[in-house]
Amino acid sequence: MTNEPDASPEELLRALADPDRLAIAGALAKGPRTAQDLAGALGLTAAAARRHAAKLAAVGVVAIDADRRTYHLRPETLRQAALRVGPSRDPGMALGAVYEDEEAVLRHFFVGGKLRELPAKHAKRLIVLTRLALEFEPGVHYREADVNTQLKRYHADYASLRRALVDEGLLSRRAGSYWRSGGPADV
Repeated sequence: MTNEPDASPEELLRALADPDRLAIAGALAKGPRTAQDLAGALGLTAAAARRHAAKLAAVGVVAIDADRRTYHLRPETLRQAALRVGPSRDPGMALGAVYEDEEAVLRHFFVGGKLRELPAKHAKRLIVLTRLALEFEPGVHYREADVNTQLKRYHADYASLRRALVDEGLLSRRAGSYWRSGGPADV
């Protein structure tokens, strides 16, 4: 589709709040499928699967391929909605710092979701950088421009943050591609 919907994050959330539509988005996350495939996998009628997929397409979560039968997920729509919502949270607080001293450092250096400054003391700097590293998913490669965009949400000097993340081994870099190589991971 050439005209991409400009749905608000709230509209996306409302569209995904229906259990059948959420199940369709989940099934499409595994790969493109036809309405018939979705219906069979999810126990819906083909008409219901088409109707739900059309609602998801209306907000840009799903796209219909040129064959007019196959649907695929558009995860970039969800990423963009997340970026539009953030960074209203206070970094570190939403994830719940594990230790009180970590929480105190995050509260001190992040104000209103923005990094005031990169701490000079190594231990505190590592706490802040570890929190920033959580913005990057393990196993995903990012272009430098995408890393910059993500870090710019927290501080105007994104280049220094990017360098510090690499220097501390929290991000790795090769040929203009970055990936998370350190910090805590969900298991």
